[in-house]
Amino acid sequence: MAAVLKLKRYDERKEIDFEVRYLKSLSIKKRFEMMLKKTKEIIKLLEKSGHRRPFEIIKRA
Repeated sequence: MAAVLKLKRYDERKEIDFEVRYLKSLSIKKRFEMMLKKTKEIIKLLEKSGHRRPFEIIKRA
């Protein structure tokens, strides 16, 4: 089960330390899986919001 950070007051430094410790505990493979999953999620959200792939430069002969 994943740990949960509970703070009485907002402390950005403690939040960052918590996130870094969590990411350091993961294997490299797991980190890449999470990164690829998040990338796909962002692409889907962009397409859903009407943002398509960027324009491509086509070289004319």
